[in-house]
Amino acid sequence: MNIALITLGCRVNQYESDAMAELLTNAGHTVVNDPVLADVCIVNTCTVTNIADQKSRRMLSRAHRINENARLIAAGCWSQRSPEQAAKIEGVDAVLGSSDRSRIVEIVEGLFRDHSNEPEREGKGESGRIMVSDVMRETGFEELSAVHEGRTRAYLKIQDGCNKFCTYCAIPYARGRLRSRSLESVRAEAVKLDSEGFVEVVLTGIHLMSYGVDFKDGTDIADAVKCFEGLQNIKRIRFGSLEPHLMTESLINKLAAEKRICRQFHLSLQSGSDTVLERMNRGYTSEQYLEVCRALRRAFGEETAITTDIIAGFPGETEREHGETIAFIKSIPLARAHVFPYSRRSGTKAASMPNQLSNAEKSRRAQELIAVSRELEHDFLSSYIGKTVEVLIERSDRGSSAGCTDTYARVVIDSELPPNTLARVQITEVKEENDGELSLLSHCFG
Repeated sequence: MNIALITLGCRVNQYESDAMAELLTNAGHTVVNDPVLADVCIVNTCTVTNIADQKSRRMLSRAHRINENARLIAAGCWSQRSPEQAAKIEGVDAVLGSSDRSRIVEIVEGLFRDHSNEPEREGKGESGRIMVSDVMRETGFEELSAVHEGRTRAYLKIQDGCNKFCTYCAIPYARGRLRSRSLESVRAEAVKLDSEGFVEVVLTGIHLMSYGVDFKDGTDIADAVKCFEGLQNIKRIRFGSLEPHLMTESLINKLAAEKRICRQFHLSLQSGSDTVLERMNRGYTSEQYLEVCRALRRAFGEETAITTDIIAGFPGETEREHGETIAFIKSIPLARAHVFPYSRRSGTKAASMPNQLSNAEKSRRAQELIAVSRELEHDFLSSYIGKTVEVLIERSDRGSSAGCTDTYARVVIDSELPPNTLARVQITEVKEENDGELSLLSHCFG
């Protein structure tokens, strides 16, 4: 059968879609990019915000419209939280949650068998069959391997779930409790990626800094990094989003001993105001966050890029608290911030907090933060002008190439260079691309 996978949301979702693709391919099925050509379409959904929920619903409806004959499966985080809603969408044949991806072949093939032979399910919606398990009862990491065809950067998922329960966040309810991948499995996947010739690997997870906590034997993310020892092709190890309250100076120094770690750290901030951070249940203060940034730059160098996420307009956020966030991100300084207006998520503590801000006010504050972030990013990129940097080439065509530095600065090069190789180039200027993104322009030596 031809199978199309459509992925919404984060890097973890992309990894899991890749893993399902590998399982289906190994079972003799063909993964296609165009849903029009598919016998089965799987939409891997996201629920991080209300907008993500809407996109998930719309994508399921769109997939059915463009190919009414294909069997349609809703999977992932939004399906986990709202299985009945997913099942009622026209054309949906089956609803999976954020687990049981290892059973995707059985589930897909079951859609084409007689009713009596279909996979066992927990419930039934008006349209699709609901096969969503209780993710809060999951205790083991679901072992998956993923293909990364046509890419120069591979993702390796080492952790799932979250025990933190920030007051605004629905992800723990969609992903369940913390579960870590065994070091033996991390090593096996690292060896596989190295044999496939990848130069850069990104370690990902839902609450990445908690890796190993559930083992209760002192294992931490530095041990996961050690799984890359002796591998020849992998030259860069990058982290996904990291939690600052778990970044101790001792751990930072252990990580700094591994020369392949990229000098870019995405530290989730969410707010620069201590009073807002307390209402969010983030577990750190702005000063503690700043000290982590300082420790990272002491260990990895002053050019280390700190990127982050910020929520604008959290319930009860005053104009003063909003101003504290603006002043704080300038003081770090950040290389880039991803800004999101607060999204009210049912079932979270923040949803019932008083003094909810209007959409217009949240949008205004978000735009102010985005403008500041853009200024900070421009300043960060401008510091590269005249310098020589090493770039991982990701794309090459029409006389130019593009890739990223280890600090995750995007570089456009005036020569065609082989993808998945490292090149030393000299930065000449900062340019705004047609899509509004900022990048560095450079000349290749030789």
